[in-house]
Amino acid sequence: MEINNMKCVMIFDDSLPVGVIANTAAIMGASLGKADPEVVGITPVDKDGNEHSGLIQFPVPILKSDSDTIQDIRKKAIENYGDDIDIIDFTDIAQKSMTYEDYLNNYKETTGDDISYLGLTLCGPKKAVNKLTGNLGLLR
Repeated sequence: MEINNMKCVMIFDDSLPVGVIANTAAIMGASLGKADPEVVGITPVDKDGNEHSGLIQFPVPILKSDSDTIQDIRKKAIENYGDDIDIIDFTDIAQKSMTYEDYLNNYKETTGDDISYLGLTLCGPKKAVNKLTGNLGLLR
């Protein structure tokens, strides 16, 4: 996919405390870098020869919603766009799990409808991402 036709958004449950939102953003950002490494640009070098981290090559609007709507958007993204969009979520299961093993096991015992979504990242074609999220407001 051409980078100019890509869009990435992060959606957060706006009832969460700012610290939980920040943690959710950090984790989803790291997961996005793994899922779609080509969105990260080259490493820039300053005039003194010091390297600085390459960043995602386009803005990432930070949107707000509630957990149920986030879950609905995730379902629609999977149903309508499948492999065309990177879908990265952060849930109550992730937040409450003390180890990665707990995290994996807790999902095995939870149905999809019983998962609460703290955040969701969508990255893919602009048109698809806009269709899924165009009615959401910015988190301020």
